[in-house]
Amino acid sequence: MKRKQTVKRTKGPRSDPIEGPSLLDGIPEHLPSLSRAYRITQRVSRAGFDWPDRTGVLKKMEEEMEELRSALSSGHRGKIQEEMGDLLFVLVNLARFLRIDPEKALKKTIRKFIWRFRYIETTLLKRGKSLGQSNLSEMDGLWEEAKRKRRSRQILDKDQGEGNSAQRDPPSMERLVE
Repeated sequence: MKRKQTVKRTKGPRSDPIEGPSLLDGIPEHLPSLSRAYRITQRVSRAGFDWPDRTGVLKKMEEEMEELRSALSSGHRGKIQEEMGDLLFVLVNLARFLRIDPEKALKKTIRKFIWRFRYIETTLLKRGKSLGQSNLSEMDGLWEEAKRKRRSRQILDKDQGEGNSAQRDPPSMERLVE
């Protein structure tokens, strides 16, 4: 079943000189940006616009990192934003190459970050301190401690056949304070 595709026309001259149907038509604009970029790269890849292997994507990533560094040196916010976007797009393309859903990967990383940060907060609370009473060195040490504890907990869970603890929510503050 074909979906009817409509193009919203604006009054006056178009700022985009490219007209007519596109392979990219139909990719919803309302999708989260990572998902939309993933779908765009999938579609153009099927049309043959792709690197033969991930080496090309990795080279492009290095190129975009260098361009971001250059933009950072210039201090020009618009250029920095543009280069950051280019780097994110290449990272999504690399995720596609590796068959990793970038939304799922980022969500998992966010959960991991939250768990580690909550570990810092709770440990400081146990020590009678707030974040403001700590310093970066102490917090970084607690971050590394949280990483070690999380890894050992994941290994223990796997040994006991309980699956991947990384899928669980971070511990509540109440459980950590006990």
